[in-house]
Amino acid sequence: MSVVQSQELEAQLQSIHQEAQASLAQAETLDQLEQLRVKYLGKKGPIPQVLGGMGKLDPSDRPKIGALANEIKEAIQADIERRRVDLEAAQIQAQLESETIDVTMPGIFRPQGRVHPLNAMMDRVIDIFVGMGYTVADGPEMESDYYNFEALNFPPDHPARDMQDTLFLPDGNLLRTHTSSVQIRYMENNEPPVRIIIPGRCYRRDAVDSTHTAVFHQIEFLAIDEGLTFTDLKGTLKVLLEQLFGEVPIRLRPSFFPFTEPSVEVDLQWKGRWLEIMGCGMVDPNVLKAVGYDPEVYTGFAGGMGVERLAQVLHQLDDIRRLYSSDLRFLNQF
Repeated sequence: MSVVQSQELEAQLQSIHQEAQASLAQAETLDQLEQLRVKYLGKKGPIPQVLGGMGKLDPSDRPKIGALANEIKEAIQADIERRRVDLEAAQIQAQLESETIDVTMPGIFRPQGRVHPLNAMMDRVIDIFVGMGYTVADGPEMESDYYNFEALNFPPDHPARDMQDTLFLPDGNLLRTHTSSVQIRYMENNEPPVRIIIPGRCYRRDAVDSTHTAVFHQIEFLAIDEGLTFTDLKGTLKVLLEQLFGEVPIRLRPSFFPFTEPSVEVDLQWKGRWLEIMGCGMVDPNVLKAVGYDPEVYTGFAGGMGVERLAQVLHQLDDIRRLYSSDLRFLNQF
C-alpha cells in the first residue's frame, strides 16, 4: 500500500511540473508570470498540498518524495527565470521598435507664428526708451473722469474735451481716450525722478476710415526731475526718431494740449512729404500740483504717439484697417 501511495505522489508532482511548464509557455506579460510564480511556488500552491500527504508514507519513502518535490520546485523556478528573461527581452525590443525614429522621413510642417506688426512696433519703441532708462508702466482701460481729464488739466467745460470724442459708460466711468491717465496714477504712487513709457489700448468715437479706428494703440512717455528743460525733450525726440526712421528732417510746430505747456506737434519728412508723427511738450504745472509734486522744484516733459500711425508710416500702409483684418496675405509680409 505504501508503494502505491508513493507512486501516486510522484505522479502528482510530475503532473504539477508539466502543468506549470505549459502555463509558463503561455504567459505573455511579466504580470502574468508573477501570478504563475505565486500559484506554483507560493505557500498555498499545489506542491505543499501534495507534500501534506507524506504522513501516510512509509518513513523510508519520505526522503525520496521530499527530494523529488524540491527538484520540481527548483525546475519550476528555473523555468520562471528563463521565461522572465525572454519576456523582458521582448518588452525591450517592442519598446525599441515603437520608439525608433526614421531620420529619413520628411518633417511635419507647422507654420511658425510671428509677432503682429502692431506688437512689433510697440516692442521696438519700448526697447528704445528702456535703453534710455525708462520703465514700462500700465493702468486700467476703464477710467474715471478724474484720471482721464480732470487731473490732466481738463476743466469740466473746457472745449479741449471735445477734441477727444469719449465713450462714456452707464456707471459714469469711461473708456480711456489716451494712456495719459496712467501718468497720473503712476505719479500719485511714486516720487520723482520719474521716467516711464506707457503702451496701451485707447478708445474714441472716431468714424472708421483709412487713417482712424475707434480702438487704437498709443505709446506715451513721461520724464519728471529737477532741472529738465525743453532741450531735454528735443534730445529725447532726436534719439527716438533717429532710431526709428534714421537721419530725417524734423520740425516742431506750436500746438495745444491741456496737460503740457508749451506744447508742440512733431513732424518728419518721409518719402518727400511732411508727416505729423506725435504731440509732446513740457508738463503743465497744474498736472504736477494734482499729483502732489512741487512745480517750483520739479519740471518734466511728456509725449505720445499712435502705434498704428507709426506702423502705417514705417511699413507704407495705405489703409490702417489692414492691421485689423487678419488677412494672412497681409500678415505674412511681416
